[in-house]
Amino acid sequence: MRGLRASSLLLCGVVLIQLLAVQIDAQRPKTQWKTLSGFSPRVIARGGFSGLFPDSSLDAYNFAMQTSVLDAVLWCDLQLTKDGAGICFPDLTMSNASNVESVYPKGQSTYPVNGVPTPGWFTIDLSLRALTNVSLIRGILSRSDKFDGNAYTISTVQTVNKEMKPQGFWLNVQHDAFYAQHNLSMSNFLISVTKTVIVDFISSPEVNFFRKIAGRFGREGPSFVFRFLEKEQFEPTTNRTYGSILGNLTFVKTFASGILVPKSYVLPLDDKQYLLPSTSLVQDAHKAGLEVFVSGFANDVDIAHDYSFDPVSEYLSFMDNGNFSVDGVLSDFPITASASVECFSHVARNATKQVDFLVISKNGASGDYPGCTNLAYEKAINDGADVIDCSVQMSSDGKPFCSSSIDLGNTTMVAQSPLRNRSTSVPEISSVNGIYTFTLTWPEIQTLTPAISNPYSRRFNMFRNPNERNSGKLLSLSEFLNLAKNSTTLSGVLISVENAAYLREKQGLDVVKAVLDALTETGYSNRTTTKVMIQSTNSSVLVDFKKQSQYETVYKVEETIRDILDSAIEDIKKFASAVVIGKSSVFPVVDGFVTGQTNVVERLQKSQLPVYVELFQNEFVSQPFDFFSDATVEINSYVTGPGINGTITEFPFTAARYRRNRCLASKETLSYMAPVQPGGLLEVVSPGSLPPAEAPNPVFTDADVTEPPLPPVTAKAPTPTPGTPSTTAPAPSGQTQLTLSLLLSVFAMVLASLLLM
Repeated sequence: MRGLRASSLLLCGVVLIQLLAVQIDAQRPKTQWKTLSGFSPRVIARGGFSGLFPDSSLDAYNFAMQTSVLDAVLWCDLQLTKDGAGICFPDLTMSNASNVESVYPKGQSTYPVNGVPTPGWFTIDLSLRALTNVSLIRGILSRSDKFDGNAYTISTVQTVNKEMKPQGFWLNVQHDAFYAQHNLSMSNFLISVTKTVIVDFISSPEVNFFRKIAGRFGREGPSFVFRFLEKEQFEPTTNRTYGSILGNLTFVKTFASGILVPKSYVLPLDDKQYLLPSTSLVQDAHKAGLEVFVSGFANDVDIAHDYSFDPVSEYLSFMDNGNFSVDGVLSDFPITASASVECFSHVARNATKQVDFLVISKNGASGDYPGCTNLAYEKAINDGADVIDCSVQMSSDGKPFCSSSIDLGNTTMVAQSPLRNRSTSVPEISSVNGIYTFTLTWPEIQTLTPAISNPYSRRFNMFRNPNERNSGKLLSLSEFLNLAKNSTTLSGVLISVENAAYLREKQGLDVVKAVLDALTETGYSNRTTTKVMIQSTNSSVLVDFKKQSQYETVYKVEETIRDILDSAIEDIKKFASAVVIGKSSVFPVVDGFVTGQTNVVERLQKSQLPVYVELFQNEFVSQPFDFFSDATVEINSYVTGPGINGTITEFPFTAARYRRNRCLASKETLSYMAPVQPGGLLEVVSPGSLPPAEAPNPVFTDADVTEPPLPPVTAKAPTPTPGTPSTTAPAPSGQTQLTLSLLLSVFAMVLASLLLM
């Protein structure tokens, strides 16, 4: 079977996790957990690792076991075939998670399910033999379809047990009444299968099902778990809503030892997707002697805004909140659940760092607040950033301030303000009109309302912290420096300078001098405790700073590169003491998959140049599939794989928390804390589904580094509108190869001076 062959590939270590890493059952002492048993919460893998591979495929089950805690429980949604075989398949109807429609195009039927006529391809219409022609595919469209061509077969309960030999096995019976209507007995199947298969848990949302199987398994039989559906839905046996049954847990205790509930039963949300106060359900259930398992965990779905798109934070809110702990979590991504239990639970915010790298903010905590505002910077500091950053822009009256963009339309609500008519064309900066910082005075800019960045709103409808989307105020560079100076936890600041040549030549604004003056005025020129880093994509800017100060300089490589020449590294070392590169210059990505690893980090570090990598974000759509929609997995892979020296992130909390996780102190690499194997996931994709090859990224050369000096500051012409086309051209970055433009500019200036003589 294709699935078994792919499973063998996983076990042979050709895919992304180092599968031979030693697994240690690092179970926490009983006293630390507020579960019913006192032991750590169970990790239950729904359909295996169904967030990556097709639900209930052998590869999904195999990968779940290889990347989870040792006692992870495999979940099987039990369905019955026409001839009474028990299979693991996620739903009663098959068209959503298999290719049954193309195999049996005339096989659609309509049956009443809980009283509702439901069309589809049902398992009860096909024998087990007929199902051998059907393959499993993804059931959620946002997930990769690259594994759909792997011809994963549908497995029986016995096959899953035989091939996986799980430490825990959970059978979920969702539609016992439906099968009974078609003369198929779930209870008889379960009695029979448990003679050869150890089943640890059986769940169902139907009370009558538990009445039928009560007393038929003996003392050593499986635990019964009553599954609650949405509160307004009716339970078919009692004809009561699940919400009303929730109020009588002593009744549930008469036939079950645990309950399985949606997340909202424990931590409800308001209509804006923010957390409401937790309910007392877990404590009430524990008092009644019931374990509480929670369903609905997946890294690639919207979660409460309170979690900042971080799935680990969500898990911890259910298991390590100081008040209660659920007894288990049902997850599509068991690696994240496992790491949450074993690595991040009961870890204090001031715990010792287990790994050393810089956490550098990107416009402050700009994933939670509008970037470069007081609130974004304050949160970055509180979240554990080592270095906060300021992208310096200049106002028309020469005030340096922090803003992520020179176009205020990208960072503020200026388009809805009285200043909206100040839009101008500046082709040297952008092909579209904008309201640029150098066209407004600092007092005018201070009146603007900041706007949070939403990089994934249009394509994915994902929005950051809507309640705070316009909160905070923009800071001048001096205010930013004073804020950082008053912090007792920061080790440094990073000041980013761009467009310096244009500002000098076209606007008469010297951003280099403005930055140096602000640093002197705020006392940084004499400070030894707070490191100052100046970053730019222009070597000319860093050379200028190097001549006038002793501050550390950081060169940013804009392009995605596959290698860097020795000569380019030697040139960089003349003016910079560290380098910033993009994530794809470390792990190249094609069509959402990591294709390999470059040697750029290694080459720079061998030349004593620390490497900081950007841009780390928590949104799962920002990460290749290789990182399992988990920002922590991504950070771990960059830090413990190529060994970068720092992360530049819009969510500093996630990176800072990662450094404290206890699993990094383990002498053995735990499977759920192992770096991905670059390009390994593509090894499991069938050849026909592989993404097309792309042209290789360029090699960075010394020609990309070299550029002419910054031009002198010229008096701003009083008449032309900023950005009006002229005979001069901006001093360019060497990285964009515009040296010729500078020569033309100098020639034009000389010619103009001769004409005036």
